[in-house]
Amino acid sequence: MKSIEVCFSPELIHLHEVEGKIVVVVDIFRATSTMVAALASGVKEILPFADLEACRAMQAEGFLIGGERNGLTAPGFEMGNSPVAYLSGEYAGRKLAMTTTNGTQAIEKSKGAAQILIGAFPNLQATVSYIQDKGLDVLVHCAGWKGRFNLEDSLYAGALVKSLESTHQADEDGALAMKSLFEREGHQLKSYLSKASHAKRLQNHGIESDIDFCLTLDLYQDVVKVDDRGFLVRI
Repeated sequence: MKSIEVCFSPELIHLHEVEGKIVVVVDIFRATSTMVAALASGVKEILPFADLEACRAMQAEGFLIGGERNGLTAPGFEMGNSPVAYLSGEYAGRKLAMTTTNGTQAIEKSKGAAQILIGAFPNLQATVSYIQDKGLDVLVHCAGWKGRFNLEDSLYAGALVKSLESTHQADEDGALAMKSLFEREGHQLKSYLSKASHAKRLQNHGIESDIDFCLTLDLYQDVVKVDDRGFLVRI
């Protein structure tokens, strides 16, 4: 069997080997959920940036620009980090440049992997099927919150470990622990993760609809991958 392991924060990624593996970057609240929603709703491709100013500069190149820091739309950006903002299809055909507090940093730090996928609950099963077809070891890279562990990304990691158990063995403690947590709490994602610290931050911003979307399973059959140019595309 192939292996699956979990990195709980970009600050810990140096402790893991990414070469030769599929790295699944996950930032449930909300970057990777937004990326999946935007591409499924017709956005042509997404170019992620760790840096605000580099991302903002892409507006001059004709990109729609989305920027978020600390849960709020960054000054001067057209879009923030809300998945539901894309669901109408209003931005279909556009290229999106995107930077967020945690998620785009995790993508940047995953470079060197055989493949980088974007993980979210709304396309969980599609991602599982894709990984099983490729037959590579997997590292789940949780974006966390400013370098710290967070509950929602780690619970997604547990869902992925559980869903891949027929082909991938969890042989390290983090993956085993998150699998057990998902087995216990996965049937009540929304009520359990309403306790999460970042869910509470978002609730304070009045965006409960984003939280509901981010915790909805299998809305899409799209897999989102970082291509050879560094763009996020649906496959």
